[in-house]
Amino acid sequence: MSAVFDLHRVFESIAAPKLRAEEAARTRLADSLTNFAYGVDTSLVREAMLKAAIALPYRAVIENAKNHDIREVIDSMRKRLTRQLLTRSPGGSTCQITNEAARMEIEGAQNFLANTEGLLEQAAEAEEAARETGAPEADAPAGGEPAPVNVPKGTPAQRRTLEAIRDNGVKLTEARVGHVRVSVAQGEKPRKDMVEWVIEQGWAKRDTSSSLYEGQAVTLTDLGVAILAA
Repeated sequence: MSAVFDLHRVFESIAAPKLRAEEAARTRLADSLTNFAYGVDTSLVREAMLKAAIALPYRAVIENAKNHDIREVIDSMRKRLTRQLLTRSPGGSTCQITNEAARMEIEGAQNFLANTEGLLEQAAEAEEAARETGAPEADAPAGGEPAPVNVPKGTPAQRRTLEAIRDNGVKLTEARVGHVRVSVAQGEKPRKDMVEWVIEQGWAKRDTSSSLYEGQAVTLTDLGVAILAA
């Protein structure tokens, strides 16, 4: 693989927000289950199920790439998920939970296919260009210095969401089960889906030391601060 396109690191940068989101969702669920003052927060159960379904193919590729060529692993996963989307549909069970899990697996497959679209072709083109120019090939990552962090630019809508989180006292609250909403202490209220998206990307985080019923404050991570500073 060429020195200008390290497929391992590119894929890991794509996978990292999904894995962090899964870990955070599992942690929030585990924390909520230890708070006996409240009932089980079903929205956290669904969130953990969804984030796990999304993270699963990324985690499988990273694990299998330890012993196989990562290009072959990604290609195999894309083919398998494509077949899954063509042959599987939710709603075939009498169990609502089973149907919901199937729907989330489909969403996870769609997420992986969308985020890796054209990735192998880009890697092949970079490798061919490196051979033509005589550029040295890079070793697959096996420790050593971590890859430099690329700070995303963020779209105008994403930056407005980050600015609202920074300046407006954003909280996520759940007045009744399954209905999470955004509240602010001042200023413009950002869209809930945008707040959830920047949290999933690791640009922001919410305070899980309090329950959703009480309200969980959303704050920027170091990456979110860097995006606004760029």
